[in-house]
Amino acid sequence: MILIVVKFPIQPDRIDEWMRVAGNYAGAVQVEEGSLFFEWSRSLQEPGTFVCVEGFRDAAAGASHVGTAHFQEFVDRASELVEKQPQIIYTDSPDINGWGPMGEIQPR
Repeated sequence: MILIVVKFPIQPDRIDEWMRVAGNYAGAVQVEEGSLFFEWSRSLQEPGTFVCVEGFRDAAAGASHVGTAHFQEFVDRASELVEKQPQIIYTDSPDINGWGPMGEIQPR
């Protein structure tokens, strides 16, 4: 599995526009062949920063994703909305294929 986490610091006056762009993009990515998950969150520490967590089956699925029209459109739109360059963590874990349970916390 390819795991990608990206922090997007958005211009404060463009957050409403970002929400529309990011939502449309998420919908397109979630139906891609090889996409395991794709989620947006908003930082509690930095309210203008949005965090994307995405997982792809393998490197080939990740490469296919980057070649889609919706990825290119998102890159173009996001470039107009970010306040600073986004920061990324990318890792390839071939033995993992999705989310697993967290052992330390369980419902009571």
